[in-house]
Parts: sequence; C-alpha cells; structure tokens
Amino acid sequence: MQEPTLLLLTALADEPRHGYAIAREVEAISSGRVKLRTGTLYGALERLLQQGLIEVHSEEVVDSRLRRTYTLTSPGRTALAVEAERIAATAREATRRLGAGKAATA
Repeated sequence: MQEPTLLLLTALADEPRHGYAIAREVEAISSGRVKLRTGTLYGALERLLQQGLIEVHSEEVVDSRLRRTYTLTSPGRTALAVEAERIAATAREATRRLGAGKAATA
C-alpha cells in the first residue's frame, strides 16, 4: 500500500471526514511531511471509492457547493488493519536487528 493511501485510510479510521478535513488530518498524521494537493486528494478518494475501501457517508450543500463526507467500509478497515500490522512487524524486525547489530559491534 502506498503511503498516501495509508494516510487517507488512517485519517478516516476514527470518524467520517470531508475532503478538506481529510487533507488536514493527513498533514497532521504525517507531522506536516505529506500535503495532499486537491487533485491528488480527490483522485485518490475516487480510486478508494471504486475499490470499495471507502464510501460516501453523507452529502450536503455548503456555500452552493456539494460537500461529501467519506467513511471507511468494512473492507477498508480490514485493509488498514492488515497494513498496520505489516508495518508494525517490519518495525519490530528492524528494531531487533538494530539491537543485534549493537551487540555484534560491542
């Protein structure tokens, strides 16, 4: 899973959000490292909708513009959980090997 996808799904893991709120949340999660441009964000959201990982939670008109709020689907939650475990396992192994490397050089 690519990092932008991981961050988008993570941004939706705790509550539904509209596009601008998702972009702000992604920026916060990544400590400002990832800033999604509008085209990139909405392209990714459309792809995730087509893949069934997210769905439209609600739609409302705000200032004469349609605002969609997105939420994770059950397959989206599963995909995020699987990816989170994969990353955690890799981090555990990296930490273990770094510790083993210290012992070997000591």
